[in-house]
Amino acid sequence: MGTATARNGSTATAWRNWAGNVTATPTRVVTPASVGELQEAVRRAAEDGLRVKAVGTGHSFTAAAATDGVLVRPQALAGIRSIDRAAGTVTVAAGTALKDLNRALAAEGLSLTNMGDIMEQTVSGATSTGTHGTGRDSASIAAQIRSLELVTADGELLVCSEKENPEVFAAARVGIGALGIVTAITFAVEPLFFLTAREEPMGFDRVTAEFEEHFAENEHFEFYWFPHTGNCNTKRNNRSQGPAAPPGPVSGWIEDELLSNGLFQAVNTLGRAVPATIPSIARVASRALSARTYTDIPYKVFTSPRRVRFVEMEYALPREAVVEALRELRAMVDRSRLRISFPVEVRTAPADDIALSTASGRDTAYIAVHMYRGTPYQAYFTAAEHIFTAHGGRPHWGKVHTRDAEYFSRIYPRFGEFTALRDRLDPDRVFGNDYLRRVLGA
Repeated sequence: MGTATARNGSTATAWRNWAGNVTATPTRVVTPASVGELQEAVRRAAEDGLRVKAVGTGHSFTAAAATDGVLVRPQALAGIRSIDRAAGTVTVAAGTALKDLNRALAAEGLSLTNMGDIMEQTVSGATSTGTHGTGRDSASIAAQIRSLELVTADGELLVCSEKENPEVFAAARVGIGALGIVTAITFAVEPLFFLTAREEPMGFDRVTAEFEEHFAENEHFEFYWFPHTGNCNTKRNNRSQGPAAPPGPVSGWIEDELLSNGLFQAVNTLGRAVPATIPSIARVASRALSARTYTDIPYKVFTSPRRVRFVEMEYALPREAVVEALRELRAMVDRSRLRISFPVEVRTAPADDIALSTASGRDTAYIAVHMYRGTPYQAYFTAAEHIFTAHGGRPHWGKVHTRDAEYFSRIYPRFGEFTALRDRLDPDRVFGNDYLRRVLGA
């Protein structure tokens, strides 16, 4: 990895994302310890004619945070600022990792309503790219935001909520880093509750035929299909009275560490070296998972460790289109020479009111496809993307896709609202980069 010399004489090391598929060499890297320092860094960058991007933990697979200008690492802006139990909110600094927020909230007897399955991300990185879990009634992490603070291109601090700067609030909850740098977020929270998780293998034909039934009957339903097989693994999370009954240490280790990380790493490494082995491995792996039921607090059920690195593409489809699209994906894999070692993930979200949320204005289901890091993924992703776009799919802002502003202007009714706001807040594109130029236009 190369280095670049900053104006103050220090060196800025090249940045690489979690998957290793995106790199950037900024002119300088700053780690502000206060909002004031961040404001000054933005002003100085603008004076120097440099672009500014904030980067969290690099879990996005796109170049949304890449820059050759000033790279802001917000991790020093971390921690809970305040809890308002009467209002049911928590205000947290933007560089806080979700895992730290979840643990701190649990210690206070509180929880987010819903979350994704990875908790390494910063709260601002997760919300800005539209990170989501699965839910019949509860939506993405960004949809749980009640207010946020944003440093704009002129270095000013803007407070946004439904009552204060509402037009910015309508867009900045999923802002892709285009409107400014988020410094703090106020989330809605609720008293800590229990979830009972029921995981069960199920055939592809059955789970697709019964998809709407499973969706309607469960607060949080998702499933994984193993390509080259007719096998799926389903997960249903529903609230319960408790008490906590987590997986036993042995069974938990077998499922979450051996099968999902250790053994999975080994078989993917083998599959990358000898692709012909993948269908046989998939048949064995898809039968290795057994049914289990356990109960715990939300973040211990929603999230799981992910140590096997991969590249991912995910599309949000109208929920009524997801089964047909998934069947088309299976048919495409079956008739191709592709060898896919990662399961395909299907989740849901209700419609929300955020301008560029993938669930904006429509009930949504997600299909996510993955390839093991270092394995050529373009042929698989291109074929899958062709299916997803034919159904009006919206790609996740932080995951691999090839769409551009012309496409987004057609599938997001409020796309023009977002770009007009960007023109007002950042006319000189202080927060721009090549990715934003492609997806939002010049």
